Amino acid sequence: MTTQASDSDRRVLVRPAWLEATVSAVFTALGFEPTDSANIAAALVEADLRGVSSHGVMLVPMYVERLNAGGVTREHVLDIVHDAGAAMVVDARGGMGQLSSPHAMNHAIERSGRYGIGLVSVRNAHHFGAASRWAMQAARAGRLGIAMSNTTPLMPAPGGAERIVGNNPLAIAVPTDAGPEIVLDMALSAVALGKIRLAESAGRPIPDTWATDPSGVPTTDPQAAVLGMLLPAAGHKGFGLALMIDVLTGVLSGGGWGDQVRPLYREPSRPNDCAHLFLAIDPELLGGIEGFKRRSTALASRVRGSATAPGVDRLYLPGEIEAERAEYQRRNGVLIEKSGLDGLLATAHAVGAVVPAGGVLR
Repeated sequence: MTTQASDSDRRVLVRPAWLEATVSAVFTALGFEPTDSANIAAALVEADLRGVSSHGVMLVPMYVERLNAGGVTREHVLDIVHDAGAAMVVDARGGMGQLSSPHAMNHAIERSGRYGIGLVSVRNAHHFGAASRWAMQAARAGRLGIAMSNTTPLMPAPGGAERIVGNNPLAIAVPTDAGPEIVLDMALSAVALGKIRLAESAGRPIPDTWATDPSGVPTTDPQAAVLGMLLPAAGHKGFGLALMIDVLTGVLSGGGWGDQVRPLYREPSRPNDCAHLFLAIDPELLGGIEGFKRRSTALASRVRGSATAPGVDRLYLPGEIEAERAEYQRRNGVLIEKSGLDGLLATAHAVGAVVPAGGVLR
């Protein structure tokens, strides 16, 4: 059983620019071009800024292990496998998802400007971090953006006792007059596996609604949960939607699906072989962007202005809490787990990266 974290294993406050520079230095030391290193770092630190630490810099040691073992490549060029105008299938060559994903979404955005819709299916891919980043990329270009991925199987079918499907993330970002204010980003398990790993590294128990042990019994022990199975969000509904994302990503692209998608934290020398789908919809070619933004802004206002339950002061749109947290932390420093910072600095030392001074605020 795990124990409560000690005082020495709490969160620390660091400068976001320093954190980005440190992560970037790690990947540059591993042979990435500085621009690519900076893009990887920006994607990871943005997740921490938004409070999604399971997809932030805590991933760096795992990524580095896989790079050193050959399970992920340094490629950033997409091979176009099939081009049908509004829809494309591309091969990511096993490269970092933080490099292949912005290129794939750029293709989707560009095609949507021609056809109203741009769809890019990516195979032979690797973990892309927080799905919201790629959906927001489209929304900031005036498109409705959708990003999804499959993962290694983590959840059983309803009533089952075997991992069948991943907790396959889905993100949708909607442009409004004030930017991409409506941003849904969710994994289809009760929580992402990364949150359980974060609790494991910090020595914290987890709620018994998050996962089971290997025998299928709900557990509060994150170590047992990592060896067991995640519980789907909303029961059979979460499982069903996760299964359909497996179809839309791996089955559609001709890439990995089901247990063809390999675990990130085991067998580091073998490709992850996940698959992604990026979709951009251009309202300009489907009735006009300004009218769409007026309506989406009105929808956002309707949600914010709706009646509150007793004791509730404010209602939030999907993604609004994360956006406000990111804005605050960008100004005042970002809180990360000390265990995550220690792992990053140990990895930086191991690869010979030059770590800038003066990053820790407290």
